[in-house]
Amino acid sequence: MIQWFPGHMHLTQKAIAERIKNIDVVIELLDARLPGSSANPMLAQLTQGKPALKVLNKQDLADPERTALWLAHYNALPGMRAIALDASMTAPAKALIAACHELAPNRGGLAKPMRVLICGIPNVGKSTLINTLMGKRATKTGDEAGVTKLEQRLALAPDFYLYDTPGMLWPRIIVAKSGYNLAASGAVGRNAFDEQEVALELLDTLRTHYPSLLEARFKISGVAQMTDEQALEAIGRQRGALQGGKSINWQKAAEIVIYDFRSAVMGRISLETPQEYAEWLAHGQTLDAQRQLKKDAIELDRKIRFKQIPRPGSR
Repeated sequence: MIQWFPGHMHLTQKAIAERIKNIDVVIELLDARLPGSSANPMLAQLTQGKPALKVLNKQDLADPERTALWLAHYNALPGMRAIALDASMTAPAKALIAACHELAPNRGGLAKPMRVLICGIPNVGKSTLINTLMGKRATKTGDEAGVTKLEQRLALAPDFYLYDTPGMLWPRIIVAKSGYNLAASGAVGRNAFDEQEVALELLDTLRTHYPSLLEARFKISGVAQMTDEQALEAIGRQRGALQGGKSINWQKAAEIVIYDFRSAVMGRISLETPQEYAEWLAHGQTLDAQRQLKKDAIELDRKIRFKQIPRPGSR
């Protein structure tokens, strides 16, 4: 992955840090196909101690059994609730309001209106959800002073205010698998990753957990016994992703796999379970700690050597 933390994300981070002081509940919109990977660790730090509602969006694209595991995981944590939504739901505002009142039962009424911050990574479906909420029940009430163009306030009810913020990623991923899953989902711009590498990682998951869906979609067989490269080659040949008449156009084949996953034409697929993500995170944290130790040792060595260099005029 390359740099993906542009200036507007720094501004969003500052706006959230300021707004959180007066917020009752934080809603984090997650991609139901990759809830752990689409959760922003920076947001967890910024909103620490606030009641949290995890909304697993795009549940109609995700594996329902795995979605149930994630809902159970989040609902078992203190100060946290979780619900699943999708674009077809007719009354998402009602579900959001009810869940927030469970988390902050002392808020409500015109004297103590509920104040909720909604956050999420880019392309997680927040704009679609907001547009749905801004129907008959939700109306835009104007930009807040000090965070113009960064935040808007919506009234879901006379005593329920929803503060919307732009999508925000975080500076550095320490869970390698999360990076691939985010790229596969479309949360990361295509200039930030290699499509062939992402497609191969995606196929590794699909061959292991959803071989029948993969075979049905691409009219191939035996994918569970193939390597990721062999599976991508078979898909490329089946779909005519060829160059020079015979050799595989790997880039085109990769784009086909990624597009078909994003559009859910293969079926309902989730890329991770709570247990899998916990294992990836633990491994990533271990590697990150080791990298930091090496970095600190190099810096310490540099300082020691610098002090040993005689300065001009010194004896």
